[in-house]
Amino acid sequence: MSIFDKRESQVQSYARSFPVTFDKAQGAILSDEDGNEYIDFLAGAGSLNYGHNDPDMRDALVDYIGSGGITHGLDMHTRAKEKFLTAFEDIVLEPRGMDYVLQFTGPTGANAVEAALKLARKITGRSNVISFTNGFHGVTMGALATTGNEHHRGAAGVDMPGVTRMPYDGYLGADIDSTEYLDRVLGDPSSGVDQPAAVIVECVQGEGGLTAARMDWLKNLETVCRKHNVLLIVDDIQAGCGRTGTFFSFEPAGIKPDIVTLSKSLSGFGLPFAVTLIDRDLDAWEPGEHNGTFRGNNHAFITATAALEKFWKDDAFAKSVREKGELLTNGFKAIQAEYDEHVVELRGRGMMQGIVVTSGDLAGRIVAEAFKRGLVIETSGAHDEVVKCLASLTITEDELKRGLELLTEAFGAATAAEAPKVAAE
Repeated sequence: MSIFDKRESQVQSYARSFPVTFDKAQGAILSDEDGNEYIDFLAGAGSLNYGHNDPDMRDALVDYIGSGGITHGLDMHTRAKEKFLTAFEDIVLEPRGMDYVLQFTGPTGANAVEAALKLARKITGRSNVISFTNGFHGVTMGALATTGNEHHRGAAGVDMPGVTRMPYDGYLGADIDSTEYLDRVLGDPSSGVDQPAAVIVECVQGEGGLTAARMDWLKNLETVCRKHNVLLIVDDIQAGCGRTGTFFSFEPAGIKPDIVTLSKSLSGFGLPFAVTLIDRDLDAWEPGEHNGTFRGNNHAFITATAALEKFWKDDAFAKSVREKGELLTNGFKAIQAEYDEHVVELRGRGMMQGIVVTSGDLAGRIVAEAFKRGLVIETSGAHDEVVKCLASLTITEDELKRGLELLTEAFGAATAAEAPKVAAE
């Protein structure tokens, strides 16, 4: 019995899909303790947009630690925080005409969502929040209430009031704009839907199956929020930091959320780090009213600053992400054409795309066959029916193409195994 089997909780999940002991990583490549290499199409569930162990971030962090820089500082001012705030202002906010203040929450995306929901309720004096079908916002209680997934919600063991679910874009069909329904119920005092404090939405639903909202739908959603005096929260925890081809996933829609949550790849190096971006006029917190012992990871400030300065000073990196996104789309289309009887549709945007197959069982077999061949990739969706690619944004074209070849082979093996079952039925 390994120490993992002996001492680690049964709650572990990724280790079940990838049953080896990983030892080292560089860029888009993972290595296990036996020296076997794997192309990484998981990237820390979107926490490693810039790949594993970026040398510039690593060197900046090592230098900082060696210099005796502050590690833990609560929310006190530090040089590391100052440099990050300056870089974020100069590189992200000002070029986009954004005037957000940054709240440093606890270290996870769920912490950022909890802060966003709590602030929206404090500002408006209302308790209800609108979230969407298949949305995922975290598994702490407030965030979990806005999450749609039954598996995660069921683990709470209690009722989770204060949230009304609305259909996400495309949930009722491509020809139906569900924001019209939202507008109707918010304008009808007899609809039974309490006036909400906020609407929380992902522009691309990561864990929910990679459905990407149309830009017109996002614009209409913002219009409905403004019409009914409801705050708009964009959860950009997985889709942000360049994943869709722009720093924020909502940029192509031209909308201006009141609150934005960021985490996952914000540190650039896989370090815990989350922020809630708040429109300056909505910063209604009293000092210390919402806090956390680990709000503000100084090591993450260092690597996040290095990431912003390396990748986001101009549009070159974002352009490369969009180009790789096209390569990924074409690769997925080729798989769809070859295995059309097993592929339902393709979803996503940029470097956040997935292949919807006919069942979760098939998707699981594809992931297992991919791992046998040296590719790490996961599933998502209500029934785990989406084979989901979150390859690092810095992956080389050759690595991306090789990963797609391995995935194609995995589709072949998994669907061949399914053929006798189909014939028997």
